[in-house]
Amino acid sequence: MGQVLKTGPPEAFALSLTGLGALAVNLSCAYLLAAYRHTSGSLTKAAFLSARNDALANVAIIGAGLATALLWLSAWPDLIVGLTIAAMNVDSAREVWEAAGEKHRAVS
Repeated sequence: MGQVLKTGPPEAFALSLTGLGALAVNLSCAYLLAAYRHTSGSLTKAAFLSARNDALANVAIIGAGLATALLWLSAWPDLIVGLTIAAMNVDSAREVWEAAGEKHRAVS
């Protein structure tokens, strides 16, 4: 962990700008998939959750860039966002696993 912090903070403007561009793409995908998230199988649910999580992560990335630029010139905002994204994706993986199990039991 010490080596990660020695590299210094990310470039805040580039971080926020990249997050903003990715947010536009992921919101579009989540919007398109939202209509199908409850009507289809686990793959559709996984695609929707992925787009939704990515959009939420993009908002957090933009926030990390702003926090780095305005409040805390450190790698910590970016690291905290990364750990939060990992936890969010683990929860979504659990949801998809459960949906796939329900579909498997219904077919069996």
